Amino acid sequence: MAAKVFVYLDHFNGQILPASLETIGAAKTAAAALGSPLAALVVGPEAQSVAIQAIQHGADEAWVADAAELKDFRAEAYATVVSKALKDAGAEVFMLPATSRTRELAAMVAVDLATGVAPDVVAFEVKDGKLLATRPVYAGKLMTKVMMPQALPQILLIRGRVFPRPEPDAARSGPVNKLDAAVGTVKSEVLGYKPSDGGVSLTDAGVIVSGGRGVSNNPSLTPPAEITDEREKEIWRAQKGFELVRQLAAVLGGAVGASRAAVDAGYVPYSFQVGQTGKVVSPDLYIACGVSGAIQHLAGMRTSKTIVAINKDSEAPIFKVARFGVVGDLYEVLPALAKELGSRLGK
Repeated sequence: MAAKVFVYLDHFNGQILPASLETIGAAKTAAAALGSPLAALVVGPEAQSVAIQAIQHGADEAWVADAAELKDFRAEAYATVVSKALKDAGAEVFMLPATSRTRELAAMVAVDLATGVAPDVVAFEVKDGKLLATRPVYAGKLMTKVMMPQALPQILLIRGRVFPRPEPDAARSGPVNKLDAAVGTVKSEVLGYKPSDGGVSLTDAGVIVSGGRGVSNNPSLTPPAEITDEREKEIWRAQKGFELVRQLAAVLGGAVGASRAAVDAGYVPYSFQVGQTGKVVSPDLYIACGVSGAIQHLAGMRTSKTIVAINKDSEAPIFKVARFGVVGDLYEVLPALAKELGSRLGK
């Protein structure tokens, strides 16, 4: 392989994650700056079709591995294939989209190749033939610049919705080659898949409406008589609050998120959580409803382009990062907001 810059395409049975396409754009910029072709690595089922799409979006060549042992994502098996490919090529840069699977994969590849990983990269520059990556630290309060001056390849996990997605060119073509897919013994086994709750993906959404602990704070709502436990009453009120959150998200064509406090309280499943221990998001518009703005939550959404906060507490920390703030009861604000926006959007 002549290429020294590689990009990994995360996909599920041939369906490319949007973050993977954004990473192609970032990797293409790095490859041009370093004077290298860009090679895409695709592992798993339908790898051939994903490889073709990678080339159409900017890769110069692609390398694929789609053996039966790679049908399901298992980090050990995938890391074995990817590490060997990078080592054989003498790769200098390896970029991956920052997803739940690739975080595990990048860590294992880094161990295999005795190098380091820069996670959640939001910018980079070339300095002395190396990439100087910028990433958030201290829950997003500061940005730090990271370089691996000795170890190769430099591994960068690219945060989603930060870099522009290149437009595809159907006329673009390039070689698609086979990788060595020998994975040896893999101790883990995928038993099955469980569908998510559906709706718009949090990590890909351009608009996110999130609910916090405050969605349950409406004592004027009277639960049914059969609900006597105070804890159950709280969850019942919270569900009514999240109905308003969902309605606004539906009007805007966005996704529903939640703070850790709301998840821990049992209002919604963990898959909705935005934050340092949940999903890290960068939508164009983030509307926080009844979210206080704990550091853990801010770490997951601080890089949103526009933040709107709706909270009864004018001193809530969320207002410090919000572009627009509404001090008021979300039970009054959200229905009015959904109605007005729906009218303007013709919904």
